[in-house]
Amino acid sequence: MKKLWIALVVLCGIAQITKAQDTLAKYILTPKEKPSPQINGAKIFGVRPGHPVVYTIAATGNRPMTFSAKGLPAGLKLDSKTGMLSGSVNKTGTYTIALSAKNALGTATRNFKLVVGEEISLTPPMGWNSWNIYATKLTQALVLANAKAMVSSGLINHGWSYMNIDDVWQGKRGGEFHAILPDSTTFPNMQALADEVHAMGLHIGIYSTPWIESYGHHVGGSADNPEGAFSPVKENVPRNKKLFPYKIGQYTFVDQDVKQFDKWGMDYLKYDWSPNELPETKKMFDALRAGSRDIIFSLSNSTPFASIGDLSKVSNTWRTGGDIRDSWKSLKPRVLAQDKWAPYAKPGHWNDPDMMVVGWVGWGKGPYPSHLTPDEQYTHMSAWCLMSVPLLLGNDLTKLDAFTLSLLTNDEVIAVNQDPLGKQATVIARNGELGIMAKDLSDGTKAAGLFNTGDAGTQNMVLSWKDLGISGKYIVRDLWRQKDIGVFDNEFKTDVPQHGVVMVSLRKAK
Repeated sequence: MKKLWIALVVLCGIAQITKAQDTLAKYILTPKEKPSPQINGAKIFGVRPGHPVVYTIAATGNRPMTFSAKGLPAGLKLDSKTGMLSGSVNKTGTYTIALSAKNALGTATRNFKLVVGEEISLTPPMGWNSWNIYATKLTQALVLANAKAMVSSGLINHGWSYMNIDDVWQGKRGGEFHAILPDSTTFPNMQALADEVHAMGLHIGIYSTPWIESYGHHVGGSADNPEGAFSPVKENVPRNKKLFPYKIGQYTFVDQDVKQFDKWGMDYLKYDWSPNELPETKKMFDALRAGSRDIIFSLSNSTPFASIGDLSKVSNTWRTGGDIRDSWKSLKPRVLAQDKWAPYAKPGHWNDPDMMVVGWVGWGKGPYPSHLTPDEQYTHMSAWCLMSVPLLLGNDLTKLDAFTLSLLTNDEVIAVNQDPLGKQATVIARNGELGIMAKDLSDGTKAAGLFNTGDAGTQNMVLSWKDLGISGKYIVRDLWRQKDIGVFDNEFKTDVPQHGVVMVSLRKAK
């Protein structure tokens, strides 16, 4: 009887999940992918002189597909079968490269700018982070499985690229650099993992902290002994109070750790402690810059606003608040409340309201479908794209349902996030729980999101040309449905569902 009851519970759970997936499928707004080639993703990429270029052309369409490029600078080459750019360029400058993707149905072309100089991360990083799905249960096998899913699902063809390992990968110090080495039981071969991820055309990232002990109770970047010996503290010690073990130790090992990250081939570093302060940030920035490759430098968490003027100059991204959860209570305060951070956002430097909580999440206790409703997930993706912040997925990529896949593969929505101008949308109109964010795009158009964050059901909202600083007739395009709605003069009115959004672009009518 007990076995029968367990079986019934499991079947009921499966039935509920299936029903939830069917419900989500009804909310799919993205048109189906076309079989002819289309080049997607960032139109600009920054690399430092002499550092390796790690970039894969994001292109949808039927395979096989061949890639070509005109105007490649000396030192750079393109794999015609994979679309992977590699090599390095020593001479600073901006190089305009004409990219092509060809299959049996046609050819797509697009200009691509390679900027060789001091600035990297010229568009917000797009990828995945392990914490919101696996938390402390992370393993090398899980990272690899998600990297393979990033490719097999086609997300890579829309610009998703970074596979970032969060806390709990750390073992003990050792090796040729006396750096943090991986836990041999969960990450038996970090070098092999990095090589496999790169071979797929993806980037890989790593995690550390300047504290003696990380949030996940693993070794940090400092110690109170010169050997860096570490024993986790299991007591309930207040975090963020500069108390042992959540403090900077007398001895730091930043240079040693960065040398190891560099040798593995890491492309991204999440540096996690609170409060984020300038001495530790600058020390890590200098160590990363002295390396042989570009590593995006991301600060976490709850960056002090009073210090952002200095911190933003020596980091690529920084968290503007605490950790997000898959609830409206957690998401809502981040949607229309980032304006004060906007002056510090620009190509190479991005505000970060935290990772994404769409799809199957779990924090090591799942996976389960996100508790956000479909409309709330559209709000999540729309706000993050309008604000030009990092798009780091926190879900199980091996469990991508049709709705989540459509949410993450709308190239017109993603293009707003990856726009080369790098402007953060700000609130241009507000009426209680109704708010409109808008920004300029590099092609001269404008993008706007009409957000209904209230609990009173569907609301009619008005996007006024006066608030946008424009006049005359404009073509309004629904970016989620990828279709023009019509020509409007002075304003655009639409119904917006509860906790939902209408995301549009406006271009001047001829």
